[in-house]
Amino acid sequence: MRESLREKIVQVCDQKIEKKGSNVGVSFYAFFANKNSDPELLMEAATWWIQTHRLDHFEKAHKIKDMVLQGL
Repeated sequence: MRESLREKIVQVCDQKIEKKGSNVGVSFYAFFANKNSDPELLMEAATWWIQTHRLDHFEKAHKIKDMVLQGL
């Protein structure tokens, strides 16, 4: 996964946790605007989320952040 996407995921997870608490869930769509302006990047996130790690549609933000920071 490219570094810019990793940074965006950590940033969004931090924001969600700060606003809604440590139990907040996210999907990979949370890291993108409502319009599909970068389909390649969206597919990169979806591949990491669905194919590589077989995550559920919604996962805890702290789990995703930890995975990204560990380089998984």
